[in-house]
Amino acid sequence: MTHVIIAGSGNAALSAGIAALEKGASVLMLEKADKALAGGNTKYTAGAMRFAYDSGDDLLPLLKNPEDPLLQKTDFGNYTTAKFGADLLGFNDGRALSAEQETLIAQSYDAVKWLASHDVKFEPIYSRQSFEKDGRHVFWGGLTLAAENEGVGLFDQELAAFTRLGGKIRYETAVTDLTAQDGRVTGVVTSSGERLVADAVVLACGGFEANAALRQKHIGPDWNKAKVRGTPHNTGDGLTMAQALGAQEYGFYGGCHATPMDLHMAEYGNLDLPPSERKNYRKICYFLGVMLNAKGARFVDEGINFRNYTYAQFGAAIMEQPNHLAWQIFDAKVFDLLYAEYHFHDAHFVAADTLDALVRQLDGVDQAAAMNTLSAFNAAVNTDVAFDPTVLDGKGTSGLSPEKSNWAQTLDQGPFRAYPVTGGITFTYGGLKVDDRGAVLSKADTPIEGLFACGEIVGGVFFNGYPGGSGLTSGAVFGRRAGYGASGACQCC
Repeated sequence: MTHVIIAGSGNAALSAGIAALEKGASVLMLEKADKALAGGNTKYTAGAMRFAYDSGDDLLPLLKNPEDPLLQKTDFGNYTTAKFGADLLGFNDGRALSAEQETLIAQSYDAVKWLASHDVKFEPIYSRQSFEKDGRHVFWGGLTLAAENEGVGLFDQELAAFTRLGGKIRYETAVTDLTAQDGRVTGVVTSSGERLVADAVVLACGGFEANAALRQKHIGPDWNKAKVRGTPHNTGDGLTMAQALGAQEYGFYGGCHATPMDLHMAEYGNLDLPPSERKNYRKICYFLGVMLNAKGARFVDEGINFRNYTYAQFGAAIMEQPNHLAWQIFDAKVFDLLYAEYHFHDAHFVAADTLDALVRQLDGVDQAAAMNTLSAFNAAVNTDVAFDPTVLDGKGTSGLSPEKSNWAQTLDQGPFRAYPVTGGITFTYGGLKVDDRGAVLSKADTPIEGLFACGEIVGGVFFNGYPGGSGLTSGAVFGRRAGYGASGACQCC
């Protein structure tokens, strides 16, 4: 029997564990955090997974309740592999699709269907990814399903599948070093000094987003001030250990998943809250209003695309603004369209009956310039086009820099609200190079025998952003592959 050790316990780690157990391996999962904080960044997500599908019929095997009568009033559309590829290319800064991206696209649906076969079930994301139109729920942006109870629910279901198959997990047991003999990884050293032997080790312990020094080194000097949205435990340990054995750095180390977040959120998304509530600190409805920086100026086209294609880039853009802050401004016409995080009990905002009174409350902003910007915006809105949040409606502005391409409505109906935001980091893009078994490659492009990797630590998947929901799917795709690869690494026969 092959003995596999997995460092980490998030979606990628659990996918690797389930896959290895499927093939008859024994699996021990070692988690740095205590039981409450296990699961890495998975618990901090909304649990959505992006994958290619041809029609709504493809979704039925994935659903917790495929008999839900609401499905008869739902238009899921389709999301082809070509569209998934085009969406990824939109963030590649001119790069062709990488081999890792090709794998992600090709295996996305199969990986999610595979999870569903292990009783990991999903639900349509009616509240965030659809709008009602002519009595039907119309989905937009290619993202349709999420795990019940979001990221926490995804972790719970995957952990149940892992333990059901015989997997074991130990909490508060960090992997601090890898052991090797004759160029082959033979096990790990834990935080207690214990040495554990294995036929294969899978690194699934995340990137370096919770390490301020590494963020500054790789992403830029301002990034030590980013709010860490996810787990405090992703400090680059797996990268450091693998690189000490000659593993190849790979991918875009200067990139990361960044999200607009409440300026006043606690670090790590307020660990006092249940994991399911920590996501409420993100603020991603900017497309329904405008964003102003400290100079009182707009700095992005808030409506250039659906928000699940822009939030990672716009989170980074906020970090580049003076004092790393911005204000998101809305009028009463869109209050009922704002997601739950804007109505969260701990959401910070100011409100007023007039725009002028609102602007006077924008701390840290050139208020005269802000008022001029908002007046110019209102004058530039095309009032001949109907507002339609279910499509790229072309309701834009004219004569501004930057323009707003879609969903531009005059800010003219009080009361008004403004939410202060900063950039929050969720995960990093730079990582290790792996082969088609999930084995970690050396600088000479040869496998480091006995060492595998999956999840955030795999480089080459994302570059200057990503379409929302791709991260969890990537974890499942590359986790399953690493688990299958590790299960064949037995040295006993």
